[in-house]
Amino acid sequence: MGDAACGDGLRFGDDVLAAAARLAGCRDMGKAAPATAGAASCRRADRLVAGRAGQCDGARQKGGCATGPNPTDRGKPGTKRHLVTDARGTPLGFRLTGANRHDSVMMASTLDAIPPLRGQHGRPRQRPAKLHADKAYDARARRQECRARGITPRITPRIARRGVDTGERLGRHRWVVERTHAWFNRFRRIPIRHERRSDIYEAFTSLAASIITINQIIRFC
Repeated sequence: MGDAACGDGLRFGDDVLAAAARLAGCRDMGKAAPATAGAASCRRADRLVAGRAGQCDGARQKGGCATGPNPTDRGKPGTKRHLVTDARGTPLGFRLTGANRHDSVMMASTLDAIPPLRGQHGRPRQRPAKLHADKAYDARARRQECRARGITPRITPRIARRGVDTGERLGRHRWVVERTHAWFNRFRRIPIRHERRSDIYEAFTSLAASIITINQIIRFC
């Protein structure tokens, strides 16, 4: 059986070489092949994935939405998280902007991000009764935004005034928000933004906020 197999293989090899020689002598086949290959290489319709503008972005176009030069990290593009919490640090609402956006101008938008309380009879309450903030929010416009939403502002003044809460007294509230920011940074997809699309990064932030809220419920209930 071994000799027969080798014989068949030799005869099959001779047939292949003969066929290749006949094809090599065909002039028409030799001329048509380069033209066909060139036409196929110039056509862009024959692709497995449809071409999109986002796949051809240069280095200057990368970064995505809601990013800006970070003043604390050598101007690298980054995203800032504006956060409002309750007295225990449970996140109530957040907004994402570029790293160069000032916190105070986003206070009203962050307060509007608080969802209404569901499952309550009557008109659901959506906003807290009072708001504690540091001296970065010390502006008449910020206090007016709080009062327009029925919130009593408790903002640390830049200059200590008689009869107004000083920074030492309001300092006990600021660490609550800073601790919540630290909880967010414990999630690997949050501290450094790898997603170019802002909606994907916002979805990860919302998921982190949900996990933190569940942990707070388990902790205090």
